[in-house]
Amino acid sequence: MATYLMRFSYTPETWSKLIQNPEDRRDAAHAYAEQVGGALHGFWYGFGEYDGYAIFEAPDNVSMAGLVLAISAGGALASVETTVLMTVEDTLAALAKGKAIGYRKPGESPTT
Repeated sequence: MATYLMRFSYTPETWSKLIQNPEDRRDAAHAYAEQVGGALHGFWYGFGEYDGYAIFEAPDNVSMAGLVLAISAGGALASVETTVLMTVEDTLAALAKGKAIGYRKPGESPTT
């Protein structure tokens, strides 16, 4: 399973509704993740560019994309951004693969 960081901001209307009727949105996020075979590992609010942060696990990118699209389509979010998180081991494997690729900058002559 892959791990994802979701950053989001609520619309002013959503904040207004939450002020009038406070609700723990972790329960909803957990239920949405389970519907795609995933899990919610954490949910936080913060100050700054985003209002909230969630760590999800999902079977694959398509499942996570479906989850994010469903949440986004609900209209409660002003913005959402999702990042695939890689383990250190996966990053080391990617570095090893990258080492074997003969990349050249645009305009440079191919080496022979």
